[in-house]
Amino acid sequence: MKCLYYLTSTLDSTQHISNDVQEVGVDNWFIHVVSKDESGLKREQINSGNYLEKLDILRNGIIGALIGFIAGVLLMFVVMATEPFGPDVKSFVYLGIVFFVTCFGAWSGGLIGIESENKKMAEFRDDIEAGKYLILIYARKKYDDLIQSMMEKKHPEAKLVASDAKFFNPLTNLKRQS
Repeated sequence: MKCLYYLTSTLDSTQHISNDVQEVGVDNWFIHVVSKDESGLKREQINSGNYLEKLDILRNGIIGALIGFIAGVLLMFVVMATEPFGPDVKSFVYLGIVFFVTCFGAWSGGLIGIESENKKMAEFRDDIEAGKYLILIYARKKYDDLIQSMMEKKHPEAKLVASDAKFFNPLTNLKRQS
């Protein structure tokens, strides 16, 4: 799956784009809009962007888990070297230490992610604050060209500002098209 990012300036245009993309064959579930006008999106029954798209929960959670794993492995070696529980400790205890510290890192990273804006959405912060609508269309490869040609013909007011080669991978960078 690929994510196409379109930017438009009106709610009416956003509604028409959503309808036309569904006519192409993309399910409504795969069309999300990020905007300051949440009430307008709800009124028009347009899917608003979710927390995973707006906040950096996944990215920071994954980074936290990696840091936790490294810390857990280091702690495991310290416990193995110092033997605070005696020499007859089973190996699952050491694996439990790594597992617990990894989970704690993921949890801590997720909590930090709740406090921070999604790295990919930060590219469009100024546009969203200015009242524009960022439309995220998650499309299978077979619909990609069809959606882009339909958007060029029917919605020249909407600009393709970015595309993600992979399905919303939180660890990849997003480069805005000029």
